[in-house]
Amino acid sequence: MFKINIDGKDYNVHSSSNLLQVCLTLGFNIPYFCWHPKLGSVGACRQCAVKKYQDKNDVSGRIVMSCMTPIEENSIITINDIESKNFRKNIIELLMLNHPHDCPICEEGGNCHLQDMTVMTQHTHRRYRFEKKTYKSQYLGFFISHEMNRCISCYRCVRYYKDYADGKDFDVYGSNQNIFFGRFQDGELESEYSGNLIEVCPTGVFTDKTHSKNYTRKWDLQNAPSICSHCSIGCNITVGERYNKIRRIENRYHEDINNYFLCDLGRFSYGYSNSKDRLNHCYIKNKNIYQKIDFNIAIKKFVKILRNSSVIIGIGSPRASIETNFMLKTLVGEKNFSTGMIDIDHKCASLIFKILKKNTIKIPSLKEVEDYDVIFILGEDVTQTSSRLGLSIRQALKNIPKKILKSNNIHNWHALAIKNLSYSNKNFLFITNVYKTKLEDLSNFSYEAHAQDQAYFAFCISENLKDNFSYSDTLPDYLREKSRYITNILLQAKKVLIISGSHSRNLDLIKSSYNIASSLKKVGSQVGLIFLTPYSNSMGTSIINGRSVNNVLNQVKNKNNSTLIIVENDLFCAFSKSDLKKTLKNINNIIVIDHQKTKIFNYANIFFPAANFFESSGTLINYELRAQRFFQVYNTNFYDNKINILPAWKILNLLNKKRDSKNNFFNNLDEIINACIQNISFLKNIKEAAPDSSFKVIGQKIPRSSNRSSGRTSLRADIDVHEISQIQDNDTMFAFSMEGSGIYKKYTSFIPFIWSPEWNSSQGIHKFQKEVSGSLLSGNTGKFLLHNKLNNKYMSFSKVPIRLNKTNNLVIVPYYLLFGSEEISQYSSVIQKKMISPYLIINTKDAQRLKISNKNKVSFTYLSDTYTFYTRFSDSLALGYVALPIGQSRIPISLIGKEIQDLKEV
Repeated sequence: MFKINIDGKDYNVHSSSNLLQVCLTLGFNIPYFCWHPKLGSVGACRQCAVKKYQDKNDVSGRIVMSCMTPIEENSIITINDIESKNFRKNIIELLMLNHPHDCPICEEGGNCHLQDMTVMTQHTHRRYRFEKKTYKSQYLGFFISHEMNRCISCYRCVRYYKDYADGKDFDVYGSNQNIFFGRFQDGELESEYSGNLIEVCPTGVFTDKTHSKNYTRKWDLQNAPSICSHCSIGCNITVGERYNKIRRIENRYHEDINNYFLCDLGRFSYGYSNSKDRLNHCYIKNKNIYQKIDFNIAIKKFVKILRNSSVIIGIGSPRASIETNFMLKTLVGEKNFSTGMIDIDHKCASLIFKILKKNTIKIPSLKEVEDYDVIFILGEDVTQTSSRLGLSIRQALKNIPKKILKSNNIHNWHALAIKNLSYSNKNFLFITNVYKTKLEDLSNFSYEAHAQDQAYFAFCISENLKDNFSYSDTLPDYLREKSRYITNILLQAKKVLIISGSHSRNLDLIKSSYNIASSLKKVGSQVGLIFLTPYSNSMGTSIINGRSVNNVLNQVKNKNNSTLIIVENDLFCAFSKSDLKKTLKNINNIIVIDHQKTKIFNYANIFFPAANFFESSGTLINYELRAQRFFQVYNTNFYDNKINILPAWKILNLLNKKRDSKNNFFNNLDEIINACIQNISFLKNIKEAAPDSSFKVIGQKIPRSSNRSSGRTSLRADIDVHEISQIQDNDTMFAFSMEGSGIYKKYTSFIPFIWSPEWNSSQGIHKFQKEVSGSLLSGNTGKFLLHNKLNNKYMSFSKVPIRLNKTNNLVIVPYYLLFGSEEISQYSSVIQKKMISPYLIINTKDAQRLKISNKNKVSFTYLSDTYTFYTRFSDSLALGYVALPIGQSRIPISLIGKEIQDLKEV
């Protein structure tokens, strides 16, 4: 800590920070553009000028750029002297010379860092009277609009996209007064993280094209903090709504998880909530015709079916909340509850939970991932299945140890110096997968093979770590050498991260990955272990415990008068169409509760429309076993009280009570969470994931809307001129209004929106942090279900993975796509535009043997279903395999590992 003097007052500050960071942390308002907490300092915009004095005798001082000024003991700084103010005012006037001053029509208006800084520097009059430069804006795809005329050349966009996210298709072109930021030519941005340009850019150059179609100013949005539900990472998001439509998703800062950035899937896939195909009312099948019925009538018919059923089976969902799955299990009983995962997914998730529950090896957060110098990924295409993790891996491979920075006298915020030093720094990445991944450009070694062969290769390395090279000697020559090479790197590393998971649907690969991590831990290495799962709540459903879908369907399909309750689960994503149809036809009553009209709807006797993640509240548990709460953004029947949409757990709670008056009835979400804790010991800390519904600040709930929100009393004027009373939220600590207690800094972990005096844009998040880029003032959200102290009782998986015997048939292996492999996002219209036609990948030699041409159509049959694809040849896919885009176009998981005998050109 150093002592410095700012405007006549002494402060103790961190010596590792630059002057701008320190001043912002202390609460001073200094304008800036090019600096960003994650991108560091380059001193390009010259906006953050302050005056620094040599000593107490120096009366004139000198202007310095605070973002490029290191902290020195006893520094004397002034921010508000007239010379510094005029310098900043003149700089922003120069930056704004060619800006069109089009705030009224700019979508960043009211949420614009440039507006904030212009007001802060008191630049209020435009004096430039000459012709402005104009640019031709580019088409950048379905997600982002480009308006280059608003650019102030801060260089943030290219530093983020090219230097931080490693994008290859975006750069800065031209020189001097003719600078252009964009692509070489019009076209889709290729990076999985392109959407962050919207928040990184301090002006309106990059705006959210999906928001444009249903545009609403920031102050008129009703917001709530939420959790991204598309993978197991659990990124924090802020969701904004107006007129019962989700308008946009923004990053919600979490120090340990997503930090300042989201992936494009999490940011842009909310369209499924606004889909025109969504069903808002209950339906009953009558002579194969679906009829809309009243909610209360549907409940009565449902209860009658339950009372007359000989067996009642409930199929939950790993994409549904803890509370929904728990209530379904309560309704049907422990023996009749399924987690909603097919056999292999159920086994993989159970194995992962068993390993993590032992708590022997550290599970790092995304922030901690960036500190590892060797990363070994086994069987996971991270950028496509858990994309935000891929961005952290990229930072880890560029990370420079603090000792090296110190020895070179470089501060950790000095972006250009660190970039130059990173070229000589060498961190390692090793990958095994069925097919090449998007991290190949950084990989030191990649091995493409079937998951079972990957498992054997990983097992050999785990044995090498024990000085047992006998298994490694059975490998082909090039793999034997690589196994020894990887072993040496792992042993020499300071920190090793092992990443695996269940996307390969292979138990042996999970076991072998754990073996590597535990072997390293035993020899004293600092090792982290991450297991990724395909769904947002795979770990949560594993904790609740139940049977696989295969298991319960076998139980119910041959029973007379059987009832099947399916909650938020499209079984056609898992099973082949013909096989599942036969099973469903043998079941007397099928009740479906979902927020999408899935294929299962066509087999439902009764359908209940459920609230989705934005319309309900609940809890998810991510890959770290961190419980996180998401919150209802808006009330679905505010504009129409005849709409039947309720959270699935509320529907199940009501059914449970109606079925038998002796059953427990829970009045709100808090009571269900308490019941979860009482019945499942592992969930004892889940209540601490967020405050309960009784939480208030000075006697008032937290408002979902800003105090500048306009037109609340006229929102329903076209329906009824009489204003209805404000809807009460009995499940959370939020109010459906702008009325309530302001977000005092003591309670910032669940801020619905970012606003602070003089800081209207999301750049003002530092006002809610203990220090810039640090934790929030009230701590980070979520609650770990594991204690911090690691166990020393290691598990042991000594069984040698069986190596595959090659056959003349082709074996199906999975590949994944960011847009299309995840189920719910496929209901979003903009994601549908991003989805490419599914194709089959085959090795060139296999294609020649079968006389198949590249890019031609092929087909094969499995269980009476015919599948047709265009082909793509690959030399990296191993011989004897074909790769299919599992999840896309409902290509079922059950195809993985199956043999194709009749692949041929159509």
